[in-house]
Amino acid sequence: MNKAETVCRMKETGIMAVVRVETIERGLEIAQGCVDGGVDVMEISYTNANAGDVIKAIKEKFGDRICVGAGTVLDPTTARLAIMNGAEFFVAPNFDKDVQIMANLYQIPYGPGCSTYTEMLEALKAGASYIKAFPISNYYGPDLAKVFKVPCPQIPILASGGVNAGNVAEWVKNGADVLGVGGLLTKGSAGDIAKNARMLREALTAARKEA
Repeated sequence: MNKAETVCRMKETGIMAVVRVETIERGLEIAQGCVDGGVDVMEISYTNANAGDVIKAIKEKFGDRICVGAGTVLDPTTARLAIMNGAEFFVAPNFDKDVQIMANLYQIPYGPGCSTYTEMLEALKAGASYIKAFPISNYYGPDLAKVFKVPCPQIPILASGGVNAGNVAEWVKNGADVLGVGGLLTKGSAGDIAKNARMLREALTAARKEA
C-alpha cells in the first residue's frame, strides 16, 4: 500500500490494536484474533526489543490482510529499522522532526503524540498524517477529541489511551478518527480477541452512523 492507502485504511477500520508482546508466537496469535474479528490494523510497540521481528512475522503470515505499524518510534534509526521489517506506519508518544523526515522520505504515515496546539500544528505542517492524543487522553477521555477539534477541525485524531467498549461512541461523536485499543485486543485467546474486536467494530459502525 502507498501512504494515502494506508491512511485511508486506518481511518476506515477505525480501531487499531496497540500491542506489546514478548514473543513472535503471541504476536501471531493476537494478529489472528484481530483479523478474525475485523480489526485489520495493528501497532507493534518498540517498547519491546523484538518488535521488528514480530512485525516481520505478522506481515509474512498475513500479508495484506493486516496493516501493521510500529509504535514508540522515538528516533530515525528505529524508524528505518521498522520500515525494513515491513512497518507500514509509525506511531509515537512524541513528535520528532527527524522521524517525520524519515516518514516523508519513505512515504510512511506518522502519528506523533502531542499535548498542545503548538505541537500539533507544527507536526501537521511537517507532514504528520495523524495526531496521537496522548498521554493526556488517559485523563481527559473522549472530551479531549472535542477540545482539539473545535478550533482546528482539520486535525486528524488518533486516540490512544482511555478507549474502551463503553465510550467508543463518544470518541467518534467528538471527532476521533482512529481509536487505539490495548487490553481488549491483546489479552486472552485468539477467540477472545476476535470477540472483542467484533464488539468494538460494531460499536464503531453504529457510532459513525449516528455521528
